[in-house]
Formats: sequence, structure tokens, C-alpha cells
Amino acid sequence: MIDTAMTDGVAVLTLRHGKANALDIELCEALAARLRDLRTADAKAIVITGQGTMFSAGVDLKRLSAGGADYIRQFLPALHDLYEAAFFHPKPVVAAINGHAIAGGCVLACCADRRIMAREAGRIGVTELLVGVPFPSLAFEVVRFAVPPRYLPEVTLTGATYATDAALQRGWIDEVAEPAELMADALAEAQELAALSPPAFAQTKKQIREGVALRLAASGAATDKAVTEIWTAPATLAHIADYVARTLKK
Repeated sequence: MIDTAMTDGVAVLTLRHGKANALDIELCEALAARLRDLRTADAKAIVITGQGTMFSAGVDLKRLSAGGADYIRQFLPALHDLYEAAFFHPKPVVAAINGHAIAGGCVLACCADRRIMAREAGRIGVTELLVGVPFPSLAFEVVRFAVPPRYLPEVTLTGATYATDAALQRGWIDEVAEPAELMADALAEAQELAALSPPAFAQTKKQIREGVALRLAASGAATDKAVTEIWTAPATLAHIADYVARTLKK
């Protein structure tokens, strides 16, 4: 499900979960646990990447549609825990986006301190509203943190996905790499951040992301209650099932 390799003190986490690295309860829990373990491990930094042409296709909509409201009520907290473990990790985190990063997979990439995408290897963006669901509180805050304010309505409300050059312009990614150089570039970024004083880096990162933490403390619970009600509503489940039937191959 997750391969871990150490390269010069950097932990490289490669997602290997089905064809699309789709986010289900098991992958969310496993990756969150791995990230939390790395808080106290010897690794100086972390690189997260995917397999083949897929970083992550986002939430496993087939599993979600089949599981219905009961599954969703278990899944959303697991998704929140994953984003929390990644976004607030005290060590440097770099996303090496090797392919498509869609919806929840895009949000996962945006949890990183630096995002590097292989040129023309896939598309990136958040399609939640096309599926018919609102963003959970932390997922939305991660997107708000990553994307310049002038692009936030466009990227969230249209459900558009972007190739690398357009993604760079809109702030989804920080850098474009040639596919053969993606991992080398990601490791170089991770090493550069890891060379900084770890306590100073962790404290500065905490301060940079403090606004997200404050908004979550103030309104996150209320937002997630409303979001869960919408996700589990019969009309939403019907919309998700229709979206799956129309867009996902058997």
C-alpha cells in the first residue's frame, strides 16, 4: 500500500494502492500512521509520490458510493486525520507529483511544503463540486492556503483540472520537472529544507500555518457537521452514483 525507502536521510513514501492510489479508509489510516511515525524517526525530510502515471485520483468514489452514509461517516474523519498528519508535519514534506492528482489527491499534494510536478505527466485540480460534495473543513483550508486568493473561486467552483504550465500559474504547484528528473529534483528540495535548523524550521512552519489551525479551531467542527450532512444526504448519494456511472470506467 505504501513503500518506504530512505535516500540520504529522506524518507520517500510511494503510494501503491490499486491502479489510481484512490483514497479509502485503509490508505488514509496507513499513510497518516506512517507520517506520524516519521515525526520521531531519523528521517530529516519526507517525499510523497505515486506509482506509474498516478499520484492519486482522490477519494475512492466507487467504494464510497457502495458503502453509502455509514461508510462516509467513517471515511471523512480518516481523511481529515491524513490531511492533518501531512499538513501540520513538523519536518519538511515535498510532493513529487508523478501523474494525475485529482480532488482529494490534489489536496494531499497541497499539504506539502513544496510541490513539484512532472511535465505533462497528468492533471491536477479539485473536482469535488462536479461530484456533488462540498470540501471538508481542513481540505478547503489546505486549498485556500495553497492557491492565491484570486484563483480560489475558479479552481474550487469550476472543478477544472490543469496541465503543468497552467497549474504552475495558479499555484497548484511550485515547480515543473522533466519526468526523468522528478525524483532527483524532489530529493534536492527535501535536502535543502532539511539542511535548515529542524527546530527553527518546525516553529516557522507552525507560524506560517497558524491561520489554518485557528480557523479550524473556530469553525472546523461546525463546518464538518454541515459537510457530513450533505455528503450523506440521499440526493448527494444519488449524484455521486450518477457521477461514477458517467465518468468512471468499470
